[in-house]
Amino acid sequence: MKMETDVNRFRKIVRGKIKDNLKRFISSGELIGRQGNKQVTIPLPRIDLPRFEFGNNQQRGVGQGEGEPGDAVSQGQPQPGDGEAGQKPGEHSMEVDVSLDELAGILGEELGLPRIEDKGKKNISQKKYKYQGVLRNGPESLRNFKRTYKEALKRQISIGDYTPDRPIIIPIKEDKRYRSFRIEEKPEASAVIIYMMDVSGSMGDEQKEIVRLTSFWLNAWLKHNYDNLDTRFIIHDAIAREVDEHTFYHTKESGGTLISSAYKLCEKIILESYPSSEWNIYLFHFSDGDNWSGNDTNECMTLLDNFLLPSSNLFSYGQVESRYGSGQFLKDLEKHYGEQNEKVIIHQIKDRDGIMNALRAFLGRGK
Repeated sequence: MKMETDVNRFRKIVRGKIKDNLKRFISSGELIGRQGNKQVTIPLPRIDLPRFEFGNNQQRGVGQGEGEPGDAVSQGQPQPGDGEAGQKPGEHSMEVDVSLDELAGILGEELGLPRIEDKGKKNISQKKYKYQGVLRNGPESLRNFKRTYKEALKRQISIGDYTPDRPIIIPIKEDKRYRSFRIEEKPEASAVIIYMMDVSGSMGDEQKEIVRLTSFWLNAWLKHNYDNLDTRFIIHDAIAREVDEHTFYHTKESGGTLISSAYKLCEKIILESYPSSEWNIYLFHFSDGDNWSGNDTNECMTLLDNFLLPSSNLFSYGQVESRYGSGQFLKDLEKHYGEQNEKVIIHQIKDRDGIMNALRAFLGRGK
């Protein structure tokens, strides 16, 4: 119990340290490079729990040796060294492993995010085994060793066959106990995230890095809410194509921009793979706001109104600031939708420091 209390106390301290540094982690991308399969290694300042240290009683010190009350305490013997004050702090750090799920929980607490209420029919079921009792018969793979040992110990003590100096416990058939279970079919909520990004010449490396960091934290939160999560990636300039995750964040393109090409491909992916009655669909589009023409912008609004919005839980548009982008598409979306449509979230991300506010805007409605 003492050890468990100390571990829980340590974990609370770690969670507090992560919260204190969360904005730095989000904006720097430090955690993405340390990501494993289901865990992230987080560098934190060294954590020292306070404790007493006992010295050698034979040494002389304050309160020991010669002297009278009121005598001044001497400075003591000088120690080796040049005696100059340093300008740099000592390097004291440690690394802790935190699961992505726990990290998403910390993000939700810090940003005050509501739990997502999924909309889809959950036609996918997953069998889960719930262990709830102990039986006298069962397969050896389910033998409860602790209960078996206790039964054997009680039996040997009761018949006088137990010697404390030579505590050998040999279970027999009557001592064996087995775990019992029942199968529960639990509906498994399914979700898909479709990321779309403008990769025209005006989108530089810094803009793509902001998108990458934002996407990482969006993924972490949605995985925290859904058992089954798919992720698809679309890049576009004047034409759109589906790519893998690495290509999505590292493609260098140039040329003009037709945003409607991405929305048409998104519609095609949903129709082919993700019926809206069974899937919770999240659409995220990132751009610097340039589009080829007003006619294409009108076509984008038509695609959103007629299919993408009715099919999805949420459509989020994040506009990253670029010195070459006009930013007009954000203004057009705001003019078309205003505050009326709860499925549409529009947010401008000026720099890395704006990522936390973007996450709060995209996820704060709990859709």
